Amino acid sequence: MDTLAEIAAVIARHVSRDGFQATSLQRVTLIRSSTVTMPMPSVFRPQLCLVAQGQKEVTLGDRVFRYAPGRYGIVTHDLPVTGQVVEATPDKPYLCLYLDFDPAMLGQLALRVPPPEAPCPPIGKTVSDAGASLLDAVLRLLRLLDDPAALPVLGPFAEQEILYRLLTGPDGIRMRHITSSQGRVAQVGSAIAWIGQNFRERFSIEQLAAEVGMSPSSLHEHFRAVTAMTPLQFQKQLRLQDARSLMLVQGIDVTTAAFRVGYESPSQFSREYRRHFGEPPARDIARLRASPGLAVVA
Repeated sequence: MDTLAEIAAVIARHVSRDGFQATSLQRVTLIRSSTVTMPMPSVFRPQLCLVAQGQKEVTLGDRVFRYAPGRYGIVTHDLPVTGQVVEATPDKPYLCLYLDFDPAMLGQLALRVPPPEAPCPPIGKTVSDAGASLLDAVLRLLRLLDDPAALPVLGPFAEQEILYRLLTGPDGIRMRHITSSQGRVAQVGSAIAWIGQNFRERFSIEQLAAEVGMSPSSLHEHFRAVTAMTPLQFQKQLRLQDARSLMLVQGIDVTTAAFRVGYESPSQFSREYRRHFGEPPARDIARLRASPGLAVVA
């Protein structure tokens, strides 16, 4: 059995039903889907995602990233995305794992690893082919799920090896953005965090730029380079995702949800919701409730 097939076998063994499965590895989550799914929005945290079986697509702004078996993606900031499983069957389900990055562990390791010489674009999400060394490291980490006595001792070392492979790979510079406190990308990270805390409130680009110590033009340019969208588009996605969650989970009506997330006009909210999710709010929520299996966030 090759390394990727063994990774898929371990995931399948520990996730018997569709959905997300927390594990005894603190920052590792396993995902399974036996069917293709509808596009579902979510906010990705700084993390690694490795697909072991099946395929999915993730949309960030105007960019589409496709994952196939053996491809991994990293996220360096909290980003609103839309994910969809596009290849999965009951006999061969979609299987993947998420590893949330530990900033302290990553920061300490980055101090000991020379930075790559080749520059890379600042985009906060990317997808690459996993090399043999990264797959080996992931497999060593997952094998610890079957060895609970060794897990607390060897788990941190296995996790560090994965971070080392990422730091020394094609995304090494991008990985360092997660722990950097200086430079334009760090300022964009501060802007992302500020919007995440204040997205329900009205704000201007000038106000946001002042908050993070940038000029409005520089903020607009660098924010779009990292997130593939403008700050106001970023805010809109967070508002719409929040409203969808309120209606789906808490049963709040459309008008109340619109006002709660910061819209002043329910009709404007409904128009933007339909453009983003493909259907009016009430119809979209009814569809999600009727087919929960199609709503797995990949």
